[in-house]
Amino acid sequence: MPKIKIVLADDHPIVLMGVSELIERDERYEIVGQAHTSSELIKQLQRLQPAIVVTDYSMPGDEIYGDGVKLIEYLIRHFPEVKILVLTMLTNNLILSRLYDLGVGGIILKNGDLNEILLALNALSNGEKWHSKAGQGAASVIERSDAVQARIASLSVKEFEVLRRFASGMNVRDIAHSLNRSVKTVSTQKITGMRKLDVENDHALLTFCISMNLI
Repeated sequence: MPKIKIVLADDHPIVLMGVSELIERDERYEIVGQAHTSSELIKQLQRLQPAIVVTDYSMPGDEIYGDGVKLIEYLIRHFPEVKILVLTMLTNNLILSRLYDLGVGGIILKNGDLNEILLALNALSNGEKWHSKAGQGAASVIERSDAVQARIASLSVKEFEVLRRFASGMNVRDIAHSLNRSVKTVSTQKITGMRKLDVENDHALLTFCISMNLI
């Protein structure tokens, strides 16, 4: 039986190496390509036509295809036959639910048990979805009150993506370029997002995002 072809994408070489070694323990799978950016990932998919892609949610620095929801939307729209397994540090239920709604096959939390990757690949290979138990009710590094949870949940996906990129070090103009939106639109989404989170300045926003594991 031919092996199931997989392409890996992550901007951290150590993560790529670890995930690759883990997957190759199972003789049913073959790692046919690896990518460090979204652009490299797209080229690999076009050339290698894998059955499954295992990709990081956040790969900063790629201005062509972006990362996060923008990248996932592109993959699903242009490579509908490829099953997608997402690796992420995010535990925000809004984003995780959005990814499943878009059509990803599964999500693995990087701070969970990476051995789940093989279980997830088995599910995807059988035409099933994978829901990580580690992601159910996952807590942040600080206690989240109901009020804080409600503020986070009030963010739209677009607002969340803008705030995540800003907290990762991008300015408003760069975010607008990466998301194909106007500077005015991104600026407005940043302001409305900050109001929903009840943070008054950029430093408070960065502190909040880090403490709540939103980046």
